Amino acid sequence: MASSVSYGSVPFPEQIRFFRKKLNVPTQAWTDIYGAEHDWAFMVAGATRDALLADFRQAVEKAIAEGTTLEDFRKDFDAIVARHGWDYKGGRNWRSRVIYETNLYSSYGAGRYAQLWADRDILPFWQYHHSDAVSHPRPLHLSWNGIILKATDPWWRTHSCPNGWGCQCFITGLSAFDMEQQGLSPSPSPTITWQTVEVGKRSPGGPRTVRVPDGIDPGFEHTPGRARLESAVPPPIASPNPTGTPSLPSRPPGDLLPEPRPVSASLSPATSPEQAVSDFLSPFGATSASPAVFQDVVGERLAIGKTLLTDASGALASTVPTAELPLVAKALQAPDEIWVRLEWHPELKKATLTRLYLARFQVPGQPLPVLVVVQWGADGWRADVGGQNSDLWRTGVRLYRRGDN
Repeated sequence: MASSVSYGSVPFPEQIRFFRKKLNVPTQAWTDIYGAEHDWAFMVAGATRDALLADFRQAVEKAIAEGTTLEDFRKDFDAIVARHGWDYKGGRNWRSRVIYETNLYSSYGAGRYAQLWADRDILPFWQYHHSDAVSHPRPLHLSWNGIILKATDPWWRTHSCPNGWGCQCFITGLSAFDMEQQGLSPSPSPTITWQTVEVGKRSPGGPRTVRVPDGIDPGFEHTPGRARLESAVPPPIASPNPTGTPSLPSRPPGDLLPEPRPVSASLSPATSPEQAVSDFLSPFGATSASPAVFQDVVGERLAIGKTLLTDASGALASTVPTAELPLVAKALQAPDEIWVRLEWHPELKKATLTRLYLARFQVPGQPLPVLVVVQWGADGWRADVGGQNSDLWRTGVRLYRRGDN
C-alpha cells in the first residue's frame, strides 16, 4: 500500500469534468456500486442520507479541483462527521484516506484515459509505470512496470490504473519516434489469469461473486471513464425523427451542393456483417472492442463504436445496409455540407437538436450521383443513401460547406 499520497501533478480539465458529471448515489456498502458503475455514480459507503453525501461530494470535488492535501481533506471529513453525526465503520485516518485516495486516483485515471485515447494516433503505444512512492509494492504491479502495448490492446481494458486500493501506478503515451529514440519495442501482450472471488460478505444486501484478473483488487477491473465513452455512442434509429416545428431560422440554401466526388468503391455487400462493421469503424480509429472519439471538419466530437450498427441484442441492425457503409463513413469524414436543426415536437413534448451530414458521390456503375444524408442526435442516428432531392435536407443553419474558407 502507499506510504504517501501523490495522485498526480496539477489537476486537469478532463479529471475535473469526469468527477463533476457523477450523480450522488446513497449506499449502504461499497459493493452497492461496482466497477464501471463508478463512472456515473459518486458514493461513500454507508452514506445513506442525501445531505451527508452532498457534503462529502463538495469536499472531494474541492480536493480534486484545488489539489488539496489529505490533511486538508481530513479537516473537512471531521467537520462533516460532526455536523451529521455520521457513525462510520473503520478508524478515522483509514476511512478518510480511502475516500480521498479512491476518488482522486480514479478521477485522475479517467482523465488520463480520456487524454491518451484522444491522442492515440500520435501516441499509439502506452507504457505501464509502477510508482516509486509506494513503499510496499504489490508483486504483480511491480512486474508490470515498463510494459509497452498498443493503446488498443485488450489488456488495458482490465489493467488501466488504478488497479487496487491505494494503487498509484500510472500510464504514459509513446509515439513511434519516442520508441525509436529510446530503443524501446512493444511487449508481448500479457496473459490474463482470472479468479472468482466473493465480495461484500458483510453487506446488508448480501455478498456478490465477481471475476477479476490476478493482481487486480475487486472493483478495479475496468478502465475508469471508458464506460462513458462507450455509452456516448448513439443507437441506430429505424426511421427519421417525427417532423417537428423548426425553432432555429430555416434559411433556404440559395445554391447547390458542391459537385459530387468520384469514389472507387461500388455498392457491393461486404463478405460478412462482422467485416462490414470492422471496415466501417476502422477509418475512425475504432474497433468492435473499443470505440473512438472522432472530430469532424468543424471540430464537433462524435463517439464512434460498434453500437452504431447493432441493435439491443448485439446483432447488426437491419436499418444499416452493409453495402452502403463505406459511403456513410466518407460522408461523416468529408461531408459536402453540415446543417444543424433545432425542432420542437409537440407529440413528444421535447426539442431535438440534430446534425445533418450531406455528401454526394459518383459511384461506379451508378448513372446518377448517390446522395448520403447522416442524421446525428442525442436520441440516435440514421443514414439515408440514394435519394436525389438534397434540398429536402438543407434546412436549419448551415455550419459548413466544402470549399468555403
